[in-house]
Amino acid sequence: MAPTHVLRCCQRGLAWIPVIFIALVVCWSYYAYVVELCVFTIHSIGEQIVYLLFFHLSFIMFVWSYWKTIFTKPSCPSKEFCLPKAEKERYEKEERPETQQEILWRAATSLPLYTRTGAGAIRYCDRCQVIKPDRCHHCSACDMCVLKMDHHCPWVNNCVGFSNYKFFILFLAYSLVYCLFIAATVLQYFIKFWTNELPDSHAKFHVLFLFFVAAMFCISILSLFSYHLWLVGKNRSTIEAFRAPVFRTGSDKNGFSLGFRKNITQVFGDQKKYWFLPVFTSQGDGLTFPTRLVNADAEQPTVTLHPELNKSAAEVPVSPLSESQNRLLCNDQHANNTGDHLANNTLKSAENETITIAMESES
Repeated sequence: MAPTHVLRCCQRGLAWIPVIFIALVVCWSYYAYVVELCVFTIHSIGEQIVYLLFFHLSFIMFVWSYWKTIFTKPSCPSKEFCLPKAEKERYEKEERPETQQEILWRAATSLPLYTRTGAGAIRYCDRCQVIKPDRCHHCSACDMCVLKMDHHCPWVNNCVGFSNYKFFILFLAYSLVYCLFIAATVLQYFIKFWTNELPDSHAKFHVLFLFFVAAMFCISILSLFSYHLWLVGKNRSTIEAFRAPVFRTGSDKNGFSLGFRKNITQVFGDQKKYWFLPVFTSQGDGLTFPTRLVNADAEQPTVTLHPELNKSAAEVPVSPLSESQNRLLCNDQHANNTGDHLANNTLKSAENETITIAMESES
């Protein structure tokens, strides 16, 4: 037990290396831009103020969203998705998969589940001993089931899922803005140092290297950010993009897509003023998600209305028809009655003709 515990602690410690690396690069970029570029290289006061103002704005939003992505704990399934104690003991003692599935099916009858395994069985995590909600997956790095798991990101040392997916998108967006701003404003001084228009100084190395680092990160972040924007528009996670979710009717990669606008609001919320702030505004609880395939699942418990609500709904007065509506209704009824009368006469005449023909043939 002791070596395993020590190994686990070492793994957790090593997992912070990418985060520390990013933190060191960001701290150096702050020093290189503010001190070496704005203080020692740029001599225009107005240019310094404008550059420092927009730089600090993008820097604060970038660090804020990065912090929220790292330290927001992933959401896990609630207790209602755990098996009852008696059913759990029966499940663990049972060796036949068919009987185990019967136990899971009985426990899942009261749960809002629409997705299945590839074989059509209930999705159950033996590690966490919990029935997996829709879009929930087990993360081996975090050793837990994560609601609407997208992926485990080593650069934030955290699972990206329902609780922090918006923060992750904003982290990519603001890091891209941060790198683009640095690359765009440093470019002219990079060219001047490269062509020796500016004298060699200790700022030359920082300015040259700052442009290369910003451009390199900008290219890599742009592709990742574009991909996740596409996923948000389709209402898919990274896992679902590679492996379509399986419903009772079969697998469908667009099963959770509700249209572009609703897909966006499901991640960023209804209030647009909070879309660009790293505060949690995502819709839902992470346990259930609306689908475009399932409106009324026969396997789910039916919802019964309260008797008082039924009574109040029955007592709603019906507005009387207007005179024109009465006239139209009477005309429709008269037309229907006339049509029925004509149809009956036609049938009677057809029967008489049939009888006459039959009698003539017999004679």
